[in-house]
Amino acid sequence: MALLEISNLTVDFDGPHGIRAVDHVDLVVERETCVAVVGESGSGKSQLLLACIGLLAANGRAGGSVRFDSQELLGAQDPAARIRGSGIGFVFQDASGSLTPHRRIGEQLAEVAVAARGVTRRAALAEAERMLERVRLPEARRHLLEYPHELSGGMRQRVAIAAALIPEPKLLFADEPTTALDVTVQAEVIDLLAGLCRELGMAMLLVTHDLGVVAGLADRIAVMYAGRIVESAEAARFLAGPLHPYSAGLLAAVPRLDDAPGLELRTIRGTPPPAGTIFPGCRFEPRCDYARTRCRCEDPPFAAQGADGTACHYPLQPGQQ
Repeated sequence: MALLEISNLTVDFDGPHGIRAVDHVDLVVERETCVAVVGESGSGKSQLLLACIGLLAANGRAGGSVRFDSQELLGAQDPAARIRGSGIGFVFQDASGSLTPHRRIGEQLAEVAVAARGVTRRAALAEAERMLERVRLPEARRHLLEYPHELSGGMRQRVAIAAALIPEPKLLFADEPTTALDVTVQAEVIDLLAGLCRELGMAMLLVTHDLGVVAGLADRIAVMYAGRIVESAEAARFLAGPLHPYSAGLLAAVPRLDDAPGLELRTIRGTPPPAGTIFPGCRFEPRCDYARTRCRCEDPPFAAQGADGTACHYPLQPGQQ
């Protein structure tokens, strides 16, 4: 049985016109696997994660079903409390925002250990030091006495990962965990996450806009556009040749080592639609180089082909990517 099953998930935000940020999304995360959700900013990726654990903004409403380890989370009283300590860990996009600036690192990590395991403060501090060592932060004992501003961005991100792992979760949500880091540190953090998942037997749902980050990490890739999953596939198959024009555009935009010097970076023409846009047909049609008349007036359903699938009237064929 799957560890996380998301079915027909919607996320709506109240306002003068109302906004649908996530539109009938289905997603499955199997145990001890990594699923990456990729797409441009504003596609609904982060709201998807937040809806799963009841952390939407006050004007947000989630519908559908989210089952974690056979338990329904949507509609449950305080779903965040139900999974805290033994279920889902969360690494947020900005480590600085998830750490309290006026409290020492050791105090913050120990607080997590006490809440999750009910241990003494002494045991909690020992666990905090052990976890900092596990995320490869050198001189862990010294860093326990420091404040967040005394650490570099990469070091703060390791602390945030340590905090998420102290409760020993079965599933880790990682929301753009490398966005604020330079390229070298990005690679180190991704390698760290991959190693920890293998070591701890943990599954991961990774959100990112960068396909280059997930190429060697994800078992499956789901592509999200304007609130909807437009393609889902086993990672190796996807990277060999995506079916949806948007997926192909994202993949083509990743710089390659064999690109000629001075080659202009490839982009997807146009911009993503504003949140709340009404789509008479395919939501990617205004930016698609392969669009036809049918695409302008008929919304393509998600067509599954075994475990993979895409929402496109005219999926790409080999050689079109």
